[in-house]
Amino acid sequence: MSRTGLAVIGAGYWGPNLVRTAIATPALQLQWLCDLDEERARAVLGRYTTVKATASYERVLADPEVAAVAIATPAATHFDLVRAALEAGKHVLVEKPLTASASDGAKLAGLAERSGLVLMCDHTYCYTPAVRRIRELIRAGEIGELQFIDSVRINLGLVQPDVDVLWDLAPHDLSILDFVLPEHVTPVAVAAHSSDPIGAGRACLAHLSVWLSTGALSHVHVNWLSPTKIRTTVFGGSRRTIVWDDMNPAARLMLHDRGVDRTPGNALAPDDRRQALISYRVGDIQVPALPEREALGSVLAEFASAIAEHRPPMTGARAGVRVLELLEAASRSAEDGGIRIPVSMEASK
Repeated sequence: MSRTGLAVIGAGYWGPNLVRTAIATPALQLQWLCDLDEERARAVLGRYTTVKATASYERVLADPEVAAVAIATPAATHFDLVRAALEAGKHVLVEKPLTASASDGAKLAGLAERSGLVLMCDHTYCYTPAVRRIRELIRAGEIGELQFIDSVRINLGLVQPDVDVLWDLAPHDLSILDFVLPEHVTPVAVAAHSSDPIGAGRACLAHLSVWLSTGALSHVHVNWLSPTKIRTTVFGGSRRTIVWDDMNPAARLMLHDRGVDRTPGNALAPDDRRQALISYRVGDIQVPALPEREALGSVLAEFASAIAEHRPPMTGARAGVRVLELLEAASRSAEDGGIRIPVSMEASK
């Protein structure tokens, strides 16, 4: 099988992970690591390697051995870097968020589609075994009708210099939401509240609500200031509830056969009917077995497969645009005191 020539752009926080994983991916042949600081790129590669280091993006794009690039640079640079790569005929994998605005993301998605090139978002959590299983359970109807989603992503994290906590952490939860929802279920409105209690000049904690077309409500709490690291999401259904605890390797996923049921009460008097409508169900808890597989390896394998099979990737550019639309609506809501902002995802499907 032929291998796809790849260049990694950016040797900062995420770039070294891409380099390591690309080298271990059989379908890829890493050719270049490009960074404005060429010495940093060389340090990442080490002394014994055939991968070339450069500070010249133009040199990478001019190399006919490079069919694809993986971009791990600040979000503000994504639009120009991705556009240049697509115009040079290269497939692109780009770190989240796709761009700094939904309009720019839509332009890149259109360019990739017209050029017949793969433009894929590195929504890494969507490739974890846990989230893949959650998607299967929800879309197969195993939990019944989705009633609510409650997500907490908090830690004593790095206060970013260029984005607030919504744009830093919420893309993970919003990309997961976009990935696991059934095709007919879409967000219809967003509201957000945020605060900056330490005077950092940007929001350090935020609460985000997303209303879905079925009437279900999804809530996301993101926070840079918590001394306790929590990565938990609850997917409540009419039949079962999924609890995903990413900090619990012994039981990352639990399926609870418990919840609240509505029972018939039409034959009762009105006052008695309201009481009879609610009943509580307590059943078994299952812990599904999950394979041990690195998510980033699955990301790069999916990127290579989409290129080889001439098909859209699971987390393509349109998924990235949908996440950006929700983020922009959340920012507008937070700036206006938490008002509800209508959204429409139909154009991005």
